[in-house]
Amino acid sequence: MKLRSCFLTHTTDGENYMIPTAEAAFKGIVKSNDTAAFIVECLKTDTNEDEITDKLLSEFSGADRDTVKRGVSGIIEKLKSIGAIDE
Repeated sequence: MKLRSCFLTHTTDGENYMIPTAEAAFKGIVKSNDTAAFIVECLKTDTNEDEITDKLLSEFSGADRDTVKRGVSGIIEKLKSIGAIDE
């Protein structure tokens, strides 16, 4: 799966945003926390939930794998619901 090219990311003043281009059906701006922004960055290349979970676990110590995997799944489901992911 991969982030669709019609969604751009931007960080300004420590705030993370995902903005659709005119080609996207979704019309709005997505503001993300640092974890969600990390997941979106991972999705800029073809990947899967397990790879993203592994990257998060290596980046942030002390997290439980099952908890991280549930978080990754939840964010991916939300991104799918706005048409931001190609599978």
